[in-house]
Amino acid sequence: MAAPQFVPSDPVDRPRSYSSPDHVPDRWMPTRPAELPGRQPVGNQLGYQGPDQGYGLVLADRFVDELWTQTGESLEDAVRGCLGVALRRASTFGRAPVIHDFTIAYTVWGWLDPGPPDELVQIRRRMFAGVANTSHHYAEARAIADQVPEATLRMSPKQVADAYPDRWRELLAF
Repeated sequence: MAAPQFVPSDPVDRPRSYSSPDHVPDRWMPTRPAELPGRQPVGNQLGYQGPDQGYGLVLADRFVDELWTQTGESLEDAVRGCLGVALRRASTFGRAPVIHDFTIAYTVWGWLDPGPPDELVQIRRRMFAGVANTSHHYAEARAIADQVPEATLRMSPKQVADAYPDRWRELLAF
């Protein structure tokens, strides 16, 4: 970077330029104990990995005042159940969760609708029961996330809003 005119400089100094280092380090290899060779493992109860998934908890709570619960449903269960759906959508795109992931998750399960279809309410009342207790209901929370097909997760929030409630079975693969 050039120096201002008022900064004294030695007239015999040569300007610096780039030069290659004398030593080129070896190629990096995953040799630490926790390193996974290749891609993330896929299987039962392994979930869907993605960056900065903890931020999803902040985003999930932003919807609490907009969610509609019916008799026999818990707001905490709705948030925890849809968290997995939103994180799965974010990891499908290889990024951290954003607000649209939660908009889609809450929409497909009818939590943003004050009058969702009765059949959907019966299904989600059964599926979401107790999932807020993550230490005992991890498998149930995974089942909620797995119920939403990848085709739905790749839709835009507007496409999902246009399809719900008329095609909620298609959005949830029922």
